[in-house]
Amino acid sequence: MEQLKIGDVTVTWLNGGEIHLDGGAMFGVVPKMLWSKKYPCNENNQIKLRTDPLLVQVDGKNILIESGIGRGKLNEKQKRNFGVTEEAELDRSLSQLGLTVNDIDFVLMTHLHFDHACGLTKWENDKLVSAFPNAHIIASEIEWNEMRNPNIRSRNTYWRENWEPIVEQVKTFTEEMEVISGVKMVHTGGHSDGHAIAVIESAGETLLHLGDLLPTHAHQNVLWVMAYDDYPMTSIFAKQKWLAYGIEQQAWFTFYHDAYDRAIKWNERWEIVDIVKKQ
Repeated sequence: MEQLKIGDVTVTWLNGGEIHLDGGAMFGVVPKMLWSKKYPCNENNQIKLRTDPLLVQVDGKNILIESGIGRGKLNEKQKRNFGVTEEAELDRSLSQLGLTVNDIDFVLMTHLHFDHACGLTKWENDKLVSAFPNAHIIASEIEWNEMRNPNIRSRNTYWRENWEPIVEQVKTFTEEMEVISGVKMVHTGGHSDGHAIAVIESAGETLLHLGDLLPTHAHQNVLWVMAYDDYPMTSIFAKQKWLAYGIEQQAWFTFYHDAYDRAIKWNERWEIVDIVKKQ
């Protein structure tokens, strides 16, 4: 498992599963001849994507960012449609660190689409239960409301089985929320109306997890946004703001979906200063 240290914070990528989605959908209006130079695709135009939660450990707290695609949550048709080649192995990943799901204190959700939220619940004795029974689950109020009342478009990704068992654990915020000292969530909108990002600061260092505003290293261009985005112009404005902030702070940018790079630090010329590769 790859790790990154920023100040007093340790970040570890867990195994949340692997999917393959259409490259055109992931890069929106960007021509394939451009995006395929930065991110490879297969003969079906699909690109390999991870769904790997980030375990953030600081001040004795265990914090997950995102939850993976879970295990046993998708039927065979869904696995085929979403190109699932690996389901989550969070129990095993945590065990290697001497932890269990009961040790997770917070789960920070940038948004609640199925590929981020399926890992929040699990099957136990033919019943869906919380996967992290002792955790506070943090999401924006807008996102939580749409999760429970999806519209004709979003009902394909906001699934009842991913929220009903965790109702009592969810804590929401409007614009910004400090989860613990140095770790906060900020609402951005864009990819979804309630999309949020995680900002971590420790000992003069900064980490930005921009969720699906920056799903892979290849989405660094502010105009390269997904066809999946509900509000693409909002995504662009949010990327302009937070990419600029990250460059100014010499921040690490971390990824949930990237199958090749875990984290990158860029300079003002967008040259790679430091990188954590997936092994």
